[in-house]
Amino acid sequence: MTIHAQPPKSQTRYANKPTPPLHIVLIEPLIPHNTGAIGRLCVGLDARLHLIEPLGFLLEEKAVRRSGLDYWPNLDYQVYPTWNTFLSINQPQKMHFLSTRGEKSLFDVTFSPPCWLAFGNESRGLPAHFYQEYACDLYKIPQPGEHARSINLANAAAITMYEAYRQIAAASSSSPSDPINSDN
Repeated sequence: MTIHAQPPKSQTRYANKPTPPLHIVLIEPLIPHNTGAIGRLCVGLDARLHLIEPLGFLLEEKAVRRSGLDYWPNLDYQVYPTWNTFLSINQPQKMHFLSTRGEKSLFDVTFSPPCWLAFGNESRGLPAHFYQEYACDLYKIPQPGEHARSINLANAAAITMYEAYRQIAAASSSSPSDPINSDN
């Protein structure tokens, strides 16, 4: 069930924070546990989470808080009413879209900051027009298993986020253990 209530639009204490090198975009997510787990990953990697409405839950729901544990109050996030609003506010130069329909492997991407990773929702993936519009920027996580259909959204985000982080860390002249918080 989609709930069209007005969630908080952002964590305003991060309004003056420098733009992080890693951005996660969830397009119309449906399952609060996945969004909570991804929010927790964002806190751990100092990434910003962007949520495109409609959401299939309220951000105040216990399920989101439970899966994000006590990390959720520290999450740097923004909620947008539409994809076009997100684009006009952020104007990302390069985005990477993850989907089981991608032709290219995630592991063939060279990530660099600012890195924008976009994921569709749990039931239908990305909006239908994205597969044409962003075909050149569409990637998949390899699944060599004969019976594999898809990977859970939170797991797919974790795999992708840490691969991007690994590459950004390797390219950074700061300590590989904390490239995102360097003063470079």
